[in-house]
Amino acid sequence: MGAGNPRLTDTQAQPQALVISGLSKMFLRSGPGLEGYCALEGIDLTINDGEFFCLLGPSGCGKTTLLELIAGFETPTEGQILNFGHPVIGTDPERGVVFQTERAIFPWLTVEENIAFGMVMRGIPPAERSRRVEQNLRLVGLDNYRQNFPHEISGGMKQRVQIARILANDPKILLMDEPFAALDAQTRRRMQVELSAIWTSTKKTIVFITHDISEALVLADRVGVMSRGPGARIRRIIDIGLPRPRDHLTPEFARLFNLLEDEIEGGSGHDSAVKAG
Repeated sequence: MGAGNPRLTDTQAQPQALVISGLSKMFLRSGPGLEGYCALEGIDLTINDGEFFCLLGPSGCGKTTLLELIAGFETPTEGQILNFGHPVIGTDPERGVVFQTERAIFPWLTVEENIAFGMVMRGIPPAERSRRVEQNLRLVGLDNYRQNFPHEISGGMKQRVQIARILANDPKILLMDEPFAALDAQTRRRMQVELSAIWTSTKKTIVFITHDISEALVLADRVGVMSRGPGARIRRIIDIGLPRPRDHLTPEFARLFNLLEDEIEGGSGHDSAVKAG
């Protein structure tokens, strides 16, 4: 069975947050005799409502391009993306994006002003804005830093500001492009724990890009392993199936780590799906 339709009896009855069918993306190159570059080809993928789904693969395999297509920043060359049954045409507040760097937050605004910014732009009434700011400051553990400016807080806190700002807009889907890549190892592990707690609390659908195998295993319900480009595809989908919180030292964690590592390095060369255990 293709990677977009894995045999997962415990999830297939759930509402579908995203259905991606026959998705391809070609980037045109200017100049005489230059051909276009095919970044993605024939992507088929279904992500369920409330699922934590990781896209895993080496640098340059098209992970970010796929996320930008889901976000509506880019337009497919072929195929379509359905978001809760509706075609993705441009950006939409239902799909919030958490970027890799801190540049997405405004240095001239305080923590709480950054979190409120999107709601101000959307015309959310002040009382509702205040309620959501308070709720999400507590959720990400920044209620004691509300009046701080970005230069006064750590890198991990800045990423929490980004997450809180997106959650305050109450999207149905969070799209996260390697949001912890620039953090030191200890802060990154702490942010993984905190993100898991936020997902458990909110049950938002999350599509999370990473090239870190351990990170994918700690966070995801399922992991989609992407092939190398050009013409990258999702070569295999693996159902993690480990209880949370997850222990790096268990034999099953190690087995899944080795399986994902083999898939990234080349694997069997065909699309498939596998369930842990």
